[in-house]
Amino acid sequence: MSVRRIKTYSSETGYVYQYYFEELRSPHVRADRQGSEYIFMVSRDRKTALPVAIFLRQDALQAWTAGHGRELTGSEHYAVVKMRLFRFFDESEDWEAQRLAVEVNPENIEELLGQLDIA
Repeated sequence: MSVRRIKTYSSETGYVYQYYFEELRSPHVRADRQGSEYIFMVSRDRKTALPVAIFLRQDALQAWTAGHGRELTGSEHYAVVKMRLFRFFDESEDWEAQRLAVEVNPENIEELLGQLDIA
């Protein structure tokens, strides 16, 4: 039996989320796109936890590699996924309805990694 490290995040919407990493599904396909799916268990009421799936698209990784001349490490994959999770918390009032459609794509990977000074 594993012990989960529960973390908190105070979002811009005013909610304080509790979350922990549950699992990685890799390789994974979503809407005919290749990638990896990171599953986090999330609660904002401390009673009910629901899965939030962040899909790291393979074409986003390829676009970043082409622009920077190197591949991202596994730790950097996880970092960009967590930044996307935080953005999801900050922007989503109806998080329960949108929680299974969140992704890192070629359009947002640069900005997400830029917040961490990863170049």
